[in-house]
Amino acid sequence: MNQPDWDDLRFFLALHDAGTLSGAARAAAVEHTTVARRIDALETALGVKLFDRFPKGWSLTAAGRSLVPHARKMEDHMHGLMRAASGAAALHGKVRVSAPPALTSWLLAPRLQPALHRLPGVELDLRGEARETDLMRRESDIALRYNRPTAPGLTVRALTTVAYRLCASEAYLARRAPEQWEFLGYDELLQHTPQHLWLEKVRGERRYCLRSNDLGTLYQAAVAGCGVAVLPDYFPAGVLVDIAAPACPVKRKLWIVMHEDVRRAAPVRAVADEIIALFTSGE
Repeated sequence: MNQPDWDDLRFFLALHDAGTLSGAARAAAVEHTTVARRIDALETALGVKLFDRFPKGWSLTAAGRSLVPHARKMEDHMHGLMRAASGAAALHGKVRVSAPPALTSWLLAPRLQPALHRLPGVELDLRGEARETDLMRRESDIALRYNRPTAPGLTVRALTTVAYRLCASEAYLARRAPEQWEFLGYDELLQHTPQHLWLEKVRGERRYCLRSNDLGTLYQAAVAGCGVAVLPDYFPAGVLVDIAAPACPVKRKLWIVMHEDVRRAAPVRAVADEIIALFTSGE
């Protein structure tokens, strides 16, 4: 008897659990011929027949059934070893997080200090980017997006819903009637967003006095009394006056996105958990 390969035992359990070669192949993300070859190798190493091969499927032999609980224990021990190694040694390194610029500077950065304290071995690379980074090419490890991706291999979770408000400084609204309002708009990079499309309808023929691709810039311009803006609700409350009519109806879901393979890395998982906690701690 030769020492069996752990991977062969893994395929043995996959076939036992799935009941068919095709089911085991799908679970292991391999071809069914690979599963069959691995089972053959395990039987050769152990010197015992584990499955009877029938035209309609494979069935465990008595020897195969006796092996299942022992293989299961080995699987549990292996998973425990991997978890221990991950927790002990892997919470180090750089984690790249991409998010829209206003989110990084106004929502994430001011609230991340406790997380950075809890992860002393992690260097966080927080990138404010209007474009969507390519997670498949590892341009970032974690992305926050308003558009839910549909590409295979990505893990997606809803974080929160961002509401928008039409607002201006109190002094600006006091000195101008609505027909005299001037607007702070998005530039061509953001003109496809639902809040800007709504603002286009509300504005009518009134003037844009300033445009920007950065929501923080529009916020500061509104605070300075330059005009009326439509802004997300995470900007500081009480500095600007919400305009009740017309009220902006736009609400956008914010998603956290990771590649399935990258998500398994301990530092990436830890940073993702901290970001999720920022949005769910009040639930």
